[in-house]
Amino acid sequence: MPTSTLVALLHGPDQPGIVARVAGWIFERGGNILHADQHRDMEAGIFFQRIEWQPANGNTSADTRAFHDFAAALGMKSRVTSSAHRPRMAVFVSKFDHCFHDLALRWKSGEYACDLVAVVSNHSDLEASASGYGLPYHVIPVTAATKAEGEARQLALLRELDVELVVLARYMQVLSDDFLKKFARPVINIHHSFLPAFAGGRPYHQAAERGVKLIGATAHYATAVLDDGPIIQQDVTRVTHRHGVEDLVRKGRDLEKIVLAQAVRWHLENRVLVYGNKTVVFD
Repeated sequence: MPTSTLVALLHGPDQPGIVARVAGWIFERGGNILHADQHRDMEAGIFFQRIEWQPANGNTSADTRAFHDFAAALGMKSRVTSSAHRPRMAVFVSKFDHCFHDLALRWKSGEYACDLVAVVSNHSDLEASASGYGLPYHVIPVTAATKAEGEARQLALLRELDVELVVLARYMQVLSDDFLKKFARPVINIHHSFLPAFAGGRPYHQAAERGVKLIGATAHYATAVLDDGPIIQQDVTRVTHRHGVEDLVRKGRDLEKIVLAQAVRWHLENRVLVYGNKTVVFD
């Protein structure tokens, strides 16, 4: 079995010697640094770092606790994760299936180091597809009249399964502020436009009416404000006056799959550090 490693994400006020002190701390404990990347926000004066190392004797628990204390002494906020940990993920879907199939196939092939423990939907359309992947499928209807009740059932299920990440794979419902606060764990959404342009519904129709020459897709963390959370990944493709709405939808779906897949991978690899309404995505 491969030796477990630790990945630390830390950020805080920039100051001289942080890189040397972090490397020295790992060296003094007998660890071996495998990868390190850092960034400085010049305007805000904030330092960011991602560092991965093999602890001496594979002692990940002791190093995790000790690193938090060490980072705090530097005035840094930190998050430390072991490569042995497999996050428990749930995918929320409605009727569109392209992002769901892409995620399920990537998970099935072992591309994602996580356990996909549930598919949750407000419709039964994709139940047979989920069954084909061996995934448990939970239909929880959500309408304007039953939204609070539906979200309560969703939260109960997520708690029961100890879900650590929710991915909205074209889930055509807006999660309430109450849901996000009570879940209190990351939720990644795919929006079918290059945010902040064309937020909200029917963005491809908006793009066609505006005559844009580029369309895009955006993966971001969901917040209480619709389509306004910290952006993880975006991509675009060119269109012309010859492309109608159906062409934009078709091209956009290809983008949506790629952008969402990359965002989920970066999150699972602990490469995304959120601060304010921004992200730093490390190499």
